[in-house]
Amino acid sequence: MTDTTTKRKLNWNSHQVTQGDARAPNRAMLRAVGFQDGDFEKPIIGVAHAQSNITPCNNGLGELAGHITGAITEGGGMPQVYGTITVSDGISMGTEGMKCSLVSREVIADSIETVSRGQSHDGVIVVGGCDKNMPGAMIGIARLNIPAIFVYGGTIKPGHYNGKDLTIVSVFEAVGALGAGKMSREDFNEIEKRACPGNGSCGGMYTANTMSSAFEAMGMSLPFSSTMSAVDAEKAVSSADSARALLKLIEADIRPKDILTKKAFENAITVIMAVGGSTNAVLHLMAIAHACDIDLDLADFERIREATPVFCDLKPSGQYVATDLHDVGGIPRVMKMLLKEGLLHGDCLTVTGKTIAENLEGEPEEPNAGQDVIRPYDQPLYAQGHLAILRGNLAPEGSVAKISGLKSIKITGPARIFESEEESMAAIMADQINPGDVLVIRYEGPKGGPGMREMLSPTSAIIGKGLGDSVGLITDGRFSGGTFGLVVGHVAPEAFVGGPIALVHEGDTIELNAETCELTLHVDDAEIERRRATWVQPEPRYKRGVLAKYAKLVSSAAVGAYTD
Repeated sequence: MTDTTTKRKLNWNSHQVTQGDARAPNRAMLRAVGFQDGDFEKPIIGVAHAQSNITPCNNGLGELAGHITGAITEGGGMPQVYGTITVSDGISMGTEGMKCSLVSREVIADSIETVSRGQSHDGVIVVGGCDKNMPGAMIGIARLNIPAIFVYGGTIKPGHYNGKDLTIVSVFEAVGALGAGKMSREDFNEIEKRACPGNGSCGGMYTANTMSSAFEAMGMSLPFSSTMSAVDAEKAVSSADSARALLKLIEADIRPKDILTKKAFENAITVIMAVGGSTNAVLHLMAIAHACDIDLDLADFERIREATPVFCDLKPSGQYVATDLHDVGGIPRVMKMLLKEGLLHGDCLTVTGKTIAENLEGEPEEPNAGQDVIRPYDQPLYAQGHLAILRGNLAPEGSVAKISGLKSIKITGPARIFESEEESMAAIMADQINPGDVLVIRYEGPKGGPGMREMLSPTSAIIGKGLGDSVGLITDGRFSGGTFGLVVGHVAPEAFVGGPIALVHEGDTIELNAETCELTLHVDDAEIERRRATWVQPEPRYKRGVLAKYAKLVSSAAVGAYTD
């Protein structure tokens, strides 16, 4: 609990507006939006949401916000609703617009902090449903440190074609398969039409479902809420329950930093490893930890990876989607299995007002019989976690590899140099990439992109071309949660600041070895230094506007690519 000497007086705004005639203008403004006598003594709660028809991930968030505001009003609070933004990664992927995706995380965090700090809200509940508005929300929540809960908008249900479940990644991979002559135009068109059947975030254990799972594991969302379908009735019920829980948090003065401890972050990382989550979780959790003043670094991920098996068989490298996981017990079942094995901190506080262990009381310790979405702990898909931290002379500050679903987790081959995602995609589609090649996509980092685009288009095209097990790829950009293959991202320092990835030449030998967690350029030190002496930083791609500001402020990906 927060030390009583530093507590902000509850209902600060409410009490201030009732103190004498000087506060009459405040009361008048609030009366205009529905306040009546007596309402000024109630907690005023910000309800931030990212409703938008830009993307199916956010298309139902306004409706959920309605359930939340109703529950707040019924519970004796006064909701104040405001919006924030979103960028659809799936739609902007492979375009210049994708540079705005990671930038939007910072804009979202800033907007939530700005409004709820500016209005002196007594608490805040944020409804998000896409890759960046989720960590953006949690960064804003951490900065504010007023009682808060995150509500996930829910996952999309899978599409279906020819007896197979489809997700948005199915379409990206179909692009490569069509280009390789391995798929008919008819099948391609049907996959495009059927992959996304309605509202909700991308269906596999991609970034949105990874972050919702992480937030539940951290105690910032209600149990079971992270894997619900966006269109099922239980999502509306859970949203209203979240509002009621927030009112109790306000009454007890339980704040995010009471919940978001180092142990809570370790719980999130452990769950992410067990479910096979996205590489983006590394970037986002470190940025959230920075907002909480928690010392979290890449070594923590590697330490937890070594101790945690992957025992959930989920896309992109596995078979099932998040709704399948929900049907067999969801994240609470995964957490109870991990708790039994001593891999979770059961004493961490949560938004229920109870600890993790208390929330999990009564939850079975074993997976359900007759299903294989969650495997027995002693029969995992992989004995250790799938998000490996690689270092070496190509990545002195570190890099992140996702090593699930691969026949081999190492490759040594000639570098194929591309100065942008577009260049690499053109070469892949023109069949200019050969088995054994190691693609280097650079100047796509936080500063150099700017914005650290995700490389889902080239990685999916590689899979679609049948090269997933024979081609490596490294980049100072990011990967979608839907990416899998022999790929390494977040290479730091990035090319734009003169990192070693900027000094690689076409044909240099690169060794990518996830067994030893090394990323090595096989060029002698003297030659590397000679190249460094002649390297010239390129001109920034943007000189004005949000991308230019971001490039000036953003930190290394090795610490979370934050801007404050």
